[in-house]
Amino acid sequence: MQSSTKLHFIKICLIYHHGNELADQTAKEAAINSDINECYTRIPKSTARRELRDYSATKWQSEWDITTKGAITKTFFPKITDRLKLKINVTPNFTTMVTGHGNIKSYLFKHKIKDSPICSCKRGEQTIDHIIFDWELVEKERDRLKAAELRSENWPVNTDTLINKYSKEFKKFTDNLSFDKL
Repeated sequence: MQSSTKLHFIKICLIYHHGNELADQTAKEAAINSDINECYTRIPKSTARRELRDYSATKWQSEWDITTKGAITKTFFPKITDRLKLKINVTPNFTTMVTGHGNIKSYLFKHKIKDSPICSCKRGEQTIDHIIFDWELVEKERDRLKAAELRSENWPVNTDTLINKYSKEFKKFTDNLSFDKL
């Protein structure tokens, strides 16, 4: 090695060594200083995630409680935490039923797409509750849903019980609906 290269190499080694010494000294001071130890605690990622998830759900619930939007959806999902626990493969029919938005005469009438909200069975307005609990065209599908519920509940159940306790059966019910016939 040339002497200038050797000298340059020695300088780099000294700087590196000095940097390590400085880092060691800073670490020792931090270990001794009680102020730093008191304010620094390690929190597991899982705890941070859980606390953030709980905080978000609480905030979401308070927003959900005060909003005037989503009235039909609120009857199915009054508690955000209950909805978050459900594993639902959302389909267009399911979405229509839990939101009230879609090919339902009461919704289409409200938006001036249909002339009347009256159901084809002439037994009242075609609403979500009418489709679930009264509409004769889906009597076979409703009987299957009722059979699952009658094991432990009295028919009719409220919609949040329907979705939270009998979500699989309700999903089958909604999937078997033919909104073309509405």
